[in-house]
Amino acid sequence: MTSAKRVPRRSSRTRKPKSLRYTIDASVFVNAFDPHEEGHTESLQILTAIQERGDPVIVPALLVPEIASAVARASDDSVGALQYANATAALPHVTLVPLTPAMARQAAELAASHRLRGADAVYLAVARRYGTTLVSRDDEQRTRGSSVTLCQTPEEALRA
Repeated sequence: MTSAKRVPRRSSRTRKPKSLRYTIDASVFVNAFDPHEEGHTESLQILTAIQERGDPVIVPALLVPEIASAVARASDDSVGALQYANATAALPHVTLVPLTPAMARQAAELAASHRLRGADAVYLAVARRYGTTLVSRDDEQRTRGSSVTLCQTPEEALRA
């Protein structure tokens, strides 16, 4: 009898972990920027971990002016705020999603049905459309959006 050659199976320990996909609210990027804010370390850690793994980050283009606005207001440094916002948008694993009329209608539906602020609903609409985990520091956005997609704090995302 001839024995069939068996192909060795790869150990599950040697497999690369599955890449996760995220939509990250501006609140996390702004929190990571300011070392004086509570939660800064964890926000910076999750952004660093995502970048090091090369996990895709799919965010609304709205992220760029939200970062620039919040950082400029907090730091009184318009130039630095724009540099940080533009550098974030230029990261190789970040995809900016334009606010098309269809996306605007989806966000409006989410805003109305879940009683969300407009910008929060835009992030939630992107997360729903692309099947991503929404990471946010905004309690209301996470709580009200949790019936739409997985919503986590940076601390929860770090543990996942």
